[in-house]
Amino acid sequence: MELLERRDTNGVAHLRMNAPERLNALSDEMLAAFQAQIDSLSEDRETRVVVISGEGKAFCAGHDLKQMQAGRQAEDGGAAYFKDLFTRCASVMSGLTRLPQPVIAQVHGIATAAGCQMVASCDMAVAASGTRFGVNGVNIGLFCSTPMVALSRNIPRKRAFEMLTTGQFLPDTEAEKLGLINRIVPGDQLESATQELAETVSAKLSAAVKIGKSAFYQQLEMGLDDAYAFTGDVMVQNMLWRDTDEGIQAFLEKRKPDWS
Repeated sequence: MELLERRDTNGVAHLRMNAPERLNALSDEMLAAFQAQIDSLSEDRETRVVVISGEGKAFCAGHDLKQMQAGRQAEDGGAAYFKDLFTRCASVMSGLTRLPQPVIAQVHGIATAAGCQMVASCDMAVAASGTRFGVNGVNIGLFCSTPMVALSRNIPRKRAFEMLTTGQFLPDTEAEKLGLINRIVPGDQLESATQELAETVSAKLSAAVKIGKSAFYQQLEMGLDDAYAFTGDVMVQNMLWRDTDEGIQAFLEKRKPDWS
């Protein structure tokens, strides 16, 4: 049994966390499995979209607390292990954002702490009705500082700070309203709805989506004038492609484009 199962269909790579007895906790082994897949997908020209889901009753409950407590047994009280753990987790989360392919979270049950961080790190998210989201480490004395990075880049800062300091869960309807997730669907339609979204994106010119995703995140970190200058250059590059020329001409001629 693989800890992170991969299934590929029609240009969509499905990554399913498969540790239901631990609520798909991001253990050392799970993080390593994610990093290996991210490294592979970053060079994969066949995969156009990535979907992340979890087996069992929850999407992901965050870090593996038993492993974290075991790390305390080191002479330094776990300082080196904890530093390495959060560095590895950050590499996975930022790696999802930096993947050339759009990444969709297929969420159900709960997504808490680093599990909520993963949802926020994905480009889009589809949630089953009744899903709850939390950065509730404060309830056990651990402020969710690293999950805060992705969360505060998804939803308004005051709402994010309230979640972080109260440990209260965000219901699905509010998560959608605030922009943490794209849509809510009945639980029995979660997989099909996510697949439909993935296939809609995968049907587009893959090179255009990839250059667009990279530009999307880069321009967010720029001032207005720099963002326009940068994205203007990106559009020039995009316009000079053969397939973009073909796509525009096909639209004008009311036919399907013949992309290479």
